[in-house]
Amino acid sequence: MKEVVNVAPQKLAHLHQCPWQNVTEPGAYVEVGTGDLYRFPHEALIQGSSPVIRRETLETPILVQLSRDPFITTFEARMLAAEHNIKPNF
Repeated sequence: MKEVVNVAPQKLAHLHQCPWQNVTEPGAYVEVGTGDLYRFPHEALIQGSSPVIRRETLETPILVQLSRDPFITTFEARMLAAEHNIKPNF
């Protein structure tokens, strides 16, 4: 008897998107337009603490949170980005 294998595409969970200035929780984020990876540890998001993360651009970059863990492996971050149709540039 043959085993039946389901090859239908699986629905992926929706990832949180936000503009650069609205990042409020730690995690690993990828910029949709460039595919660049940004890691925001908890310490970077405390108001007035160092390191301060600043980015200036004329456009409003959209970031997608790949993981709440800012120290996710690069390989895993690449796979998650690709699964959500974002070409990784890291």
